[in-house]
Amino acid sequence: MQSLIIHMSSSVARRANAERLRDTLPEAELIEAVDGRDPQRVPDVRSQDGTLHRPHYPFALRPAEIGVFESHRRCWRRIVESGWDYALITEDDLQVDPARLQRALDMIGDHGSPEMYIRLPVKQRETAADTLATDGDMALILPRVIGLQCICQIVGRGAAERLLSATDRIDRPVDTLLQMHWITGQPVHAMLGTGNAEIAGQIGGSTIQTKTRTSGKLAREFKRAVYRTRIALRPQRPHSVSR
Repeated sequence: MQSLIIHMSSSVARRANAERLRDTLPEAELIEAVDGRDPQRVPDVRSQDGTLHRPHYPFALRPAEIGVFESHRRCWRRIVESGWDYALITEDDLQVDPARLQRALDMIGDHGSPEMYIRLPVKQRETAADTLATDGDMALILPRVIGLQCICQIVGRGAAERLLSATDRIDRPVDTLLQMHWITGQPVHAMLGTGNAEIAGQIGGSTIQTKTRTSGKLAREFKRAVYRTRIALRPQRPHSVSR
């Protein structure tokens, strides 16, 4: 299995961890992250503010979010163009437990397919609509509501083709769009118990989050809660998913 690690070469603070991942993950290479602040780097991006799909997204896309989205699309395109069955895609603030990750990859090798998108999340919050396989405290599930973050995932070639087709225009962050399986046509599975961790705080902090004035935090959290409630009304269901 190939591994693609999204990393911006100008990010000195994250370089050591990116190289550590490259040395740890199978057949790994660094993929240059897209700088969403540079119009020359994203000349073909067509974006609009939250109104492309329903429910509407209540926040404007930030340049950093556009860059992250296009970085993932770059990886999906690489999978398709290379003809790989699937690849492991990670962001450069991931920390792995090599032994547990190998167990997860073995399970995915037994139960996965090129049509699947499988998250290996750092937060174990998803509840199963269906369980495909278990190994002790590890489980491959179809979550009812797809979790956020794209720090680590295995993306099949069929899934990559589907997602590229569905994202020629964007109006919200990549992880938020991936929750909308009824828009992308792509079921999203999750492997729980991998031992993955996010260490952004140890290597320079988030590249996406920005400070919000106290006066605006309450309104933002209210809008976020309403939006997430609307997403939860469209759960994944086992009978509609092809394995």
